[in-house]
Amino acid sequence: MRPLIGAGQAVNATPCKYFETRSRTEEWAQGGQAVQMRFWDRPLHAMTEAFTAAGFRVSVISEPPFVPEARELFREELSRIPGTRFLSFLFFVLEAN
Repeated sequence: MRPLIGAGQAVNATPCKYFETRSRTEEWAQGGQAVQMRFWDRPLHAMTEAFTAAGFRVSVISEPPFVPEARELFREELSRIPGTRFLSFLFFVLEAN
């Protein structure tokens, strides 16, 4: 999925088309060093179709909330987010057919 905000990262302003599958690389500061982080973005239907084609059934799709302590750690990034949920990560529970 396309994260709008990452762990300590600013909102990704790169325009993209939702239905594209694409690779993107971001530079993050970790431990005082710049590191390259690679991500693959794909639409939800592409992910669920791949699971089904591999013989799995999707039983749960979850958008977990962030922990309350995150507001203190990522004050600037989360100041624009009401509540405790935002589009960043989806978790899938799969069952073998």
